[in-house]
Amino acid sequence: METKGAGRSPLWLLAAWAVTRAGLLLFVFRVYVLSGPDVTSDVSVIYHGWYEVLRRGTFPLDDVTWQYPPAAALAILSPAALPFLSYAHAFFVLVCLTDAVVLALLAYAGTRPGRSPRGAWMWVAGVPLLGPTVYARYDLMVTAVAVAALLAGARHPRVMGALAAVGALVKVWPALLLAGAVRRRAWEAAAVTGAGIALLFAVSMPGAFAFLAFQRERGTEVESLGALVFHVARHFGWRGEVRLNYGSVEFLGPWVDVVSTAALALTGAAFGWLLLWRLRATRLTGAALADAALTAVLLFTVTSRVISPQYLVWLVGLAAVCLTHRASRMAGPALLIAGASFLTVLEFPLGFSHVVASDGYGVTLLVLRNGLLVAAALTAARRLWRTTVPPRPAPAPARGGQPSRVVM
Repeated sequence: METKGAGRSPLWLLAAWAVTRAGLLLFVFRVYVLSGPDVTSDVSVIYHGWYEVLRRGTFPLDDVTWQYPPAAALAILSPAALPFLSYAHAFFVLVCLTDAVVLALLAYAGTRPGRSPRGAWMWVAGVPLLGPTVYARYDLMVTAVAVAALLAGARHPRVMGALAAVGALVKVWPALLLAGAVRRRAWEAAAVTGAGIALLFAVSMPGAFAFLAFQRERGTEVESLGALVFHVARHFGWRGEVRLNYGSVEFLGPWVDVVSTAALALTGAAFGWLLLWRLRATRLTGAALADAALTAVLLFTVTSRVISPQYLVWLVGLAAVCLTHRASRMAGPALLIAGASFLTVLEFPLGFSHVVASDGYGVTLLVLRNGLLVAAALTAARRLWRTTVPPRPAPAPARGGQPSRVVM
């Protein structure tokens, strides 16, 4: 991921970023149009509609597609900072600027002792692999907060905790950044910041936590790992249907609730493994903090009922932070994430009609993409455990240096 000349020169990095991001902007500004669904409609229609409601001082209480924590309102309202542009165009420009900030953070981090420019290159290469969808959702903004939190990491635990709390109140998953935090100051800052912001929204805007009820009614989204059960079952007479439900295309029908419950159980198992790891881990360095965050988010992504295309930018960002540490063991999972990102743009938007139809091409793309994510999660978990958990001591030999024998 790091070439001999490119790794030394920031000009190559900046040039690669400029070229790839110009391409993304040409697509979201619809100078060029990809086949498949219009990925920009979420911004121009859904986000813009929420914007009109939020600017009146209330959350979209009657819109079940609003399934986000209260601080997500900040991302939706952000285009107001560029009033001379249309809502959608302002949003795309702000996402691009945020993208540039992330690159600057990673590039600077890569120049410090014990660090590497690989992280910045992972960001430059990984984001465009997701296609224009990455600029047409607010997930890149959340990822920027997460990247800043992890880079603050061991040196500034209070900053990390506060930023993780802000990110969690924008889209929940950044709370997992604290999985490897060892300093109490990080947890205290997260708790105080999170409680303060949540209280502020609760008393100032009606419906701040209505999203919790809307999330509870979600089904199994067609791109998730569990959805593969129904993609295959449709070829053997399964009587369910694919329908737009709560803002995403989901499977509805017999056994869907069972698969959704199984996904929640797997998420619970992932949480249990993380808890066990946290109790056993003793070698928690700065690199381990980032490695743990990536592992946690990978585990919760692959076990989720929903794996939307934009979720991959979370993983690209966290993998990039890991790769800024020369001591990180996440190079393998990072490559798997890059491969999954490329397959993601093939299935959405390019091949989404095939995914919805559950035909051979669509199912193959999902099997490959989700398979890479599962492989990345398992590889990351194994490497995290082996590098942070000391091996159990071997049992002491019996007296006299000879192993004891059991007499039957």
